[in-house]
Amino acid sequence: MKIGVFTVLFGALPFEEALDKISDAGVECLEIGAANYPASGHCDVKALIRDEGKRRDFMAAIESRNLELNALSCHGNPLHPDKAFARAHDLGFKQTCDLASKLGVKKIVAFSGCPGDHPGAKFPNWVTCAWPPDYLKILDWQWNKVVIPYWKQAAAYAKKRGVTKIAFEMHPGFVVYNPETCLRLRDAVGPILGANLDPSHLFWQGMDIPSVIRELKGAIHHFHAKDCRVDPINSGKNGVLDTKGYGSEANRSWIFRTVGYGHDALVWKDIVSNLVMAGYDDVLSIEHEDSLMSLDEGFLKGVEFLKSVVIKEKMAKMHWA
Repeated sequence: MKIGVFTVLFGALPFEEALDKISDAGVECLEIGAANYPASGHCDVKALIRDEGKRRDFMAAIESRNLELNALSCHGNPLHPDKAFARAHDLGFKQTCDLASKLGVKKIVAFSGCPGDHPGAKFPNWVTCAWPPDYLKILDWQWNKVVIPYWKQAAAYAKKRGVTKIAFEMHPGFVVYNPETCLRLRDAVGPILGANLDPSHLFWQGMDIPSVIRELKGAIHHFHAKDCRVDPINSGKNGVLDTKGYGSEANRSWIFRTVGYGHDALVWKDIVSNLVMAGYDDVLSIEHEDSLMSLDEGFLKGVEFLKSVVIKEKMAKMHWA
């Protein structure tokens, strides 16, 4: 396994300055935001697609620092009922695939998206309960009329450009938010679809991450190293569904934390060990959204913590058995 970082963290810095900071910390891999929600000045998709010289300079800046471009990200909602919004995010996905093809990148990180509840809807409708029965009718329409048809076409587009993995971040608010929904879409479309396993979004939903890893064995395409702390007092009063702003840390039922500040090292060692047993030998990509720490402190503490729990080498032979 390798330690990486989702570079939107340093989106305010010039590209090469951000690369220096990342390299100096001992990080090995990059996940770069290319379009839609994580678009940044580090990756001018249109210019890079058009200009071979700019692509050469882009990759030279990365490789000269002994860094690896592991994934391009275009988290968005191409299923949004607002047609103009959906078209823009669909274009962002396609342009990210086009750029990945030219850079030799095989992995795209994305959201599954979420439609409305009927063809004339204005806003997404994330269904989370089975009763009244109206909700099941919405789900049936969403999946069979919008979600599966779109991702069949999108996956075919990606495949033609050499992309072999589309990693869905399982995120509440979108149709893929847990292993069951991820595997449902994968079964309908094909193995190019898989999970970006970000424990932070699963912790607060009450999932056990080793159990998630075992359920998703063979379907984990990417991993976001981000933690979450569920507040026992606030969640005890109001449950874990929380719409208060992320800056209201003392009042929320849960908040995002740097790895090691939501769960201790033993929990994370168990996560890493289960990833190894599941055959995942790829990047642990730090996504720092801890509002209690500065960008630099949260990033550096995350890197040092992961260095202490990551498994770099596997036993070649059991000498004791």
